[in-house]
Amino acid sequence: SGFVSRTFSRARNMLFKLMIDACNSDNPSLAVFQPDIAQNLGAMLRLTACFGVSINIIEPCGFPFSQKVLRRSAMDYMDFAKINHHTSYKNFREKTPGRVILLTTKAKKSIWEYSFENRDTLLVGQESAGVPKYVADDSDYCLKIPIIDRARSLNVVTAAAIALAEVLRQTKSTSDLH
Repeated sequence: SGFVSRTFSRARNMLFKLMIDACNSDNPSLAVFQPDIAQNLGAMLRLTACFGVSINIIEPCGFPFSQKVLRRSAMDYMDFAKINHHTSYKNFREKTPGRVILLTTKAKKSIWEYSFENRDTLLVGQESAGVPKYVADDSDYCLKIPIIDRARSLNVVTAAAIALAEVLRQTKSTSDLH
């Protein structure tokens, strides 16, 4: 109905007004391509808030994108998360400085063999499907986190946390961390 649509639109606009635009930061960041599980995105919001880096959310999401849905897993960390919202992958690329580094199980090179830079953005795909070929092809680099042969993959939040910690370690972007 019209009322529901207007209410959802107002709630979504309020959420975006709460977001901080950190696109021009010289610090590393995390990007999430069309997240499909709200709890994973909430956990990544908490992760990036704790590390003091921005998160780029590339729409569309596979769930209703609202503060109420995300707050369950992000808790009060949403209050100081640095969120950049992108309506499309193209919009994300146009607004993202530095290199975009895709984490994928299909990569040949490991995050341990790579030299990260301050303005790098780590990109993770959907938990269920990763990213489409055009996104992988457009990424500046594709890297993996080595795991045993029998295992298919890590949870996307776990992979993001491991890789983001490595980026921060290498770039020494940890002066605000205690």
